[in-house]
Amino acid sequence: MTTITATTKKNLVLVSGRAHPALAEAVAKELGTELVPAETRTFANGEIYARYGDSVRGCDAFVMQSHCAPINEWLMEQLIMVDALKRASAKRITVVAPFYPYARQDKKGRGREPISARLIADLFKAAGADRIMSVDLHAAQIQGFFDGPVDHLFAMPVLLEHFKKQLDPDTVTVVSPDMGRVRVADIWSDKLGAPLAIIHKRRDPKVPNQVSVHEIVGEVEGRVCLLVDDLIDTGRTIAKAAEALKANGATGVVVAATHAVFSDPAVEVLQSDFIDQVVVTDTLPVSADKHWDRLTVLPIAPLLARAIREVFEDGSVTSMFDGAA
Repeated sequence: MTTITATTKKNLVLVSGRAHPALAEAVAKELGTELVPAETRTFANGEIYARYGDSVRGCDAFVMQSHCAPINEWLMEQLIMVDALKRASAKRITVVAPFYPYARQDKKGRGREPISARLIADLFKAAGADRIMSVDLHAAQIQGFFDGPVDHLFAMPVLLEHFKKQLDPDTVTVVSPDMGRVRVADIWSDKLGAPLAIIHKRRDPKVPNQVSVHEIVGEVEGRVCLLVDDLIDTGRTIAKAAEALKANGATGVVVAATHAVFSDPAVEVLQSDFIDQVVVTDTLPVSADKHWDRLTVLPIAPLLARAIREVFEDGSVTSMFDGAA
């Protein structure tokens, strides 16, 4: 009887959409590999086309896309790229979405609203994704929306390393900009050995991107306040919080956020006299016209590359964040 023995080995493939090629190239460099060439284009009527230049049969594929504006176009492009991988016989497909699209629509606040974050997970699954990797999800329960593994990465180690060099823990108070961020701010507080303060705010659900600050719980007078959040969109929430902190005697306000969405007029708003420094990561592209002298952009590529390597080698992503192996 004649037998055939397969001598296959795992093959990592990294591909990228067009939203943030610089980040994908930085991740590829960290991994010591190159991006697989992909032909992606948009037709005159807005339809998107994708085709890979090399064989991806049997590979472990990671599809990177940063969901900045125009978010719907980049989401559709990533779905089409996943579908192309599935039809080209990739063995396992991981969606790498550093900023998860529609993450703020994670629950029904009022009747007759969608839960769009769940819809996005369903779309990725229908396209052929086996797992999702993302950084600092707006709400942890989004992990449960996807029927498969979700690698939830945290940018805190990247940001903490920066602030441990910049700030004196004896004079810093970590501030949560709202009740939803208290758990994250509490971890920051423990890591820095600094006290915690919380801003109570109210938001009109019928008016997007508008917020009013009501009161501050915790000691901020005479201290440098480190405001921590997952994203900055228009910047109005952060600016209002900074103004309230300065009004209550804070000597400085430093803002730390993972995702620099920076929708207009964020750049103008964040240059407020009440904000001394803004520190973000490059999960989303920050164009030259959105830079100013008090903005620091930290690279997220080393974190993403390490997580991709752990997944590819069947290692532990949890161990990257002081968890059990």
